[in-house]
Amino acid sequence: MWTDPRIAGLLNLILAALRPPRGLGRIALALTFGVVTHLIFAAGVLAMIVAMFFGMSESLGRVPQPWAWFVNVLLILQFPLLHSVLLTKQGGKLLTRLVPGLHGATLSTTTYALIASLQLLALFALWTPSGIIWWQAEGAVFWVICTAYAAAWLLLLKASFDAGAEVQSGALGWMSLMARIKPRFPDMPTRGLFRVMRQPIYVAFALTLWTVPVWTPDQLLLAASYTAYCLLAPRLKERRFAVRYGARFERYRATVPYALPKLTRRKPDAQ
Repeated sequence: MWTDPRIAGLLNLILAALRPPRGLGRIALALTFGVVTHLIFAAGVLAMIVAMFFGMSESLGRVPQPWAWFVNVLLILQFPLLHSVLLTKQGGKLLTRLVPGLHGATLSTTTYALIASLQLLALFALWTPSGIIWWQAEGAVFWVICTAYAAAWLLLLKASFDAGAEVQSGALGWMSLMARIKPRFPDMPTRGLFRVMRQPIYVAFALTLWTVPVWTPDQLLLAASYTAYCLLAPRLKERRFAVRYGARFERYRATVPYALPKLTRRKPDAQ
């Protein structure tokens, strides 16, 4: 376990962050960003879990009809659009400028996670329910679906860890600032779930959308929209990987399927 380079890298980053501080302003900035980001990240994920569990029928939005559906569609669109824009070269420059001073570049990954968390929280907390419930699981079916829902979230957690927990959670930026080092991104993920599919995070996310015990027109709109996003958005990610890793990624792509695991396959040569 401790020989896993992902775990070893994360432990080294933690140990480096615990070294005696020199600049109290830098430490305060790093800790503030870390605490705020992780709290909002937790709130966003919790809002998502709860809102989808009830089929988007329980939320805080109270926009009157017919404007409610218009606002709900905007809430759906704002996450993938801004999320994708910030991953571009120009978006990366914007992220570094959002934090005044010398540490904008170091904190850019944390800033990105903070913005994404705020977007998720806005989507699931401010959604205006239609008040229409098509179907609600009961009895044994309810528990079967709840088990599938929990399993999909555990799969998403596992996929996020395999991709690099420090990047997915936003910890890389503020911990690097604490440690006075340049952020070092994890290597191209090929371990864990990435051994059997190239996009396990998007697959797991899509599964959470469809394994809910309550179905409403709200949930169907959300599930259909974000399933399309989960199928298309990784194409842009793979273009970035092809540029960054070159032939190494092409060998990996040639042997590992996009989203549906094969029962038998050749071991990918990711070296």
